[in-house]
Amino acid sequence: MVAHDFVEMALGKTGFVLLLAISACACLSVAYAEGTSETTALQNANTTATVVTTGPQVASPTTTPATVAQDEEERTSLNIFFLLIILMFSIFTTHILIKFKFHYVPESVAVVFLGAVVGLVMKLTGTHFEDLEQFDPQTFFIVLLPPIIFESGYSLHKGNFFQNLGSILLFAVIGTGISAVVVGGGMYGLGLAGLITKFTAVECFAFGSLISAVDPVATLAIFHALDVNPTLNMLVFGESVLNDAVSIVMTRTILNLAHGPAGAGAVFQALWKFLEMFVLSAAIGVFFALASALCLKHINLRGTPALEFSMLLIFAYMPYGLAEACKLSGIMAVLFCGIVMSHYTHFNLSPVCQVNVQQAFRSIAFLAETCVFAYLGMAIFSFKHNVQISLIIWIILLCFVGRALNIFPLSALTNFFRQITIDRKMQCIMWFSGLRGAIAFALALTLEFSKEKREILVTTTLWIVLFTILILGSSTLPLLKFLNSNSEPVGDKFTMIKTEEMRDAVDAEQLEENIPSISMRGFSQLDIEYLIPFFRRKFTPAEMLAGRHEMQMLTDKWYSSLTGDDPEERAKLTNDTSLPGADSVDETPL
Repeated sequence: MVAHDFVEMALGKTGFVLLLAISACACLSVAYAEGTSETTALQNANTTATVVTTGPQVASPTTTPATVAQDEEERTSLNIFFLLIILMFSIFTTHILIKFKFHYVPESVAVVFLGAVVGLVMKLTGTHFEDLEQFDPQTFFIVLLPPIIFESGYSLHKGNFFQNLGSILLFAVIGTGISAVVVGGGMYGLGLAGLITKFTAVECFAFGSLISAVDPVATLAIFHALDVNPTLNMLVFGESVLNDAVSIVMTRTILNLAHGPAGAGAVFQALWKFLEMFVLSAAIGVFFALASALCLKHINLRGTPALEFSMLLIFAYMPYGLAEACKLSGIMAVLFCGIVMSHYTHFNLSPVCQVNVQQAFRSIAFLAETCVFAYLGMAIFSFKHNVQISLIIWIILLCFVGRALNIFPLSALTNFFRQITIDRKMQCIMWFSGLRGAIAFALALTLEFSKEKREILVTTTLWIVLFTILILGSSTLPLLKFLNSNSEPVGDKFTMIKTEEMRDAVDAEQLEENIPSISMRGFSQLDIEYLIPFFRRKFTPAEMLAGRHEMQMLTDKWYSSLTGDDPEERAKLTNDTSLPGADSVDETPL
């Protein structure tokens, strides 16, 4: 038996594919190491030649600006190629988790593991990480973060977000603030007591703000498996969407205090600055979202999906640029732009563009988040760590305390005003499954403190993220079985894979079917009676039928490309009246 067959039989198909992926990454790491070593040697040789030269200086052809630019271009191209290879194998890894139903393993764990293997191999081969270690804040805030935040807001498509807006804001703003104050204040007090390294107040509360960014995938996985009321599902999902943006704004607001006066006045100034940035940034995002809804409602681009999609992309990114130019939060603006776009603009798009937009945004957000998780895994072996065990343990305990003071009191307050309450079992799930994810780690990399303190905080964040993902994430399934001991098995409904869990949005129609006794009031009534008719286009029955024909035509074209059948002959066999509901088309918007 050849070695190939023996390895495949011993490991199985899944292990064999993972082994191939790791081997390929290892080979690429060696190639990358050789390339970087040659480039470094060339640069050192050029530097040495320049230093030892005496007498009249003669320009060397190897040190011309064109040569330096060419070397930099080659190095950048190799970095991009290497990153794309890692992303490709990350996609394969996520596909394996979904295909073989490893629902209890979060995809972030698999990507972190893949990045760790690559980082280990690159360290063993002596690869230099100067470019990778210098995580550019502009790259994160301009390239990686906006797609993640916008997609999370746009995923609220058809979600009953606005009907639960008060409760969502309570958890997202007040709850995140409580968690940040508990972690930051506890960290500052422990430093004064000499139990951990002493940090300044700004450093402590900035760290408390960034570590309060919570990934909700574990909570949503359990809620989905237990068939929790969709209203509670939307409450948790909406809070998690706002949580990241609030954490980012809080961190940036606190960091700005480092350049201002200290004292009690600085605290009130920070609160005012936070509220100002929150409200004005959200207003900019809402403005551009409503403008896009009116534009795509009255300008007929539905016949050219490419122009329609391009216009939507422009409106999606415009609020970020304006908000940052006004020294506000572009992330908050992008988030509210995505939320409002999903509620109004999405329904003015053609059927083809509706499908393409959702899948495109989810794909871009997946790639951006995978980049951060793979970078996190590589950082385990590539970074210069400053591990302080006592600090890590104390911060983990403070995170649990801050999460408890966030969830339990605010849930009790929310239940006082709601007909559908959050019971104690759901509160325990929300408290325990507060995973820290890519946002917290990426924010830690952007801190501009002293070198030693930055290394300590980045290392602490790295190990806290790994602890919550590996320990709390893997403990989610036993917790689910314990809470669901008297009920029927959850089966395949439980999944910790975010790509699989997030692919379906919570529908407003589903919410209304489950809670028919709750009457529409407040903003929801205003929205249905005035805002939706004004910002959404009302499609005629003929336009709706044309949209259905367009989707059917695309399906027939795909089918004919596989079978070789003539689409026209197939269209003759498929009568329009055979489509369900074709004879009774209502005027409900698409």
